[in-house]
Amino acid sequence: MNGFDELSSIPGWLQAVLAVYIVVQLGVEIYALVRLFRTPDDRLVFGKKWPWVIIILFVNLIGAIIFLAVGRTAAPADDPLAGAGARDGGTQTEDRATRAAEVLYGTRDGEGS
Repeated sequence: MNGFDELSSIPGWLQAVLAVYIVVQLGVEIYALVRLFRTPDDRLVFGKKWPWVIIILFVNLIGAIIFLAVGRTAAPADDPLAGAGARDGGTQTEDRATRAAEVLYGTRDGEGS
């Protein structure tokens, strides 16, 4: 009895479930590996990529899900106004805030046009 005879003895619905599981597992693992190699080392929990490669490949679907859930730290957010205020002593940021307040609430009584 060869391997194909044993496979044909498995019910059709179970073969379909196994096929879906294999496709999902490969898809999630490939996605996790791509995300891993695009993530800088300083944003990884262990600080290196090789432990995550082992976890993703050898712990199968669960390892890939663990990496996607907790393996990366958030990227620091850039404040676009922080750089402008630092360059000109804060006046540009203050001007923008004043303009925004005037657009939202109008000018103060007795000021402006």
